[in-house]
Amino acid sequence: MSHVDIWRAIDALAARRSMTASGLARAAGLDPTTFNKSKRQSADGKARWPSSESISRALAAAETSWDEFAALLAGRAGAAGRAIPIVGMARAGADGFFDENGFPVGADETVRFPNLGEEPVYALEIAGDSMEPTYRAGDVVIVQPGSAVRRGDRVVVKTRAGEVMAKVLGRRNEQTVELLSLNPAHAPRELAAADVEWIARIVWASQ
Repeated sequence: MSHVDIWRAIDALAARRSMTASGLARAAGLDPTTFNKSKRQSADGKARWPSSESISRALAAAETSWDEFAALLAGRAGAAGRAIPIVGMARAGADGFFDENGFPVGADETVRFPNLGEEPVYALEIAGDSMEPTYRAGDVVIVQPGSAVRRGDRVVVKTRAGEVMAKVLGRRNEQTVELLSLNPAHAPRELAAADVEWIARIVWASQ
């Protein structure tokens, strides 16, 4: 990798999260100037490289793997991105809006996101405050129906009554499903497993 490549990848990582380089550094708990363009060369013109620790913290803040960062380094994340359906939570609760696999069939709006591969995914606009401060009303999450989910995953759940919500998956067995909120003001919910139509994992978020 070259000096130019790695800084370009950091800029692309920030852009994926709708952040500036300074915003990414701040989210990672670093000095806000860590990734600034002025820090990429010393006063005598020598190249400055970001430390592996600062990159690791930035990846954690952006919920991005090293494999994904390697793709950014290789320039494989197209700027235009892939057009995927976007759904509002209120509309998502309508009868017949999702097929049996949990994929929207009535969405007529799309949004572009980079580096999503070819897996079947869609975007969901968050409503409410139960997942604050991580997800706020208006944030967009990428949902992958059919992907394996496990305890602790951030998920979107649709009940047979038509309620759609973003939660953290808690305990799950043949009888019950526990759903947790990130906002401590919202108590955990326990649903009968038979009342849950589907659970889909959140794989990416833009904030």
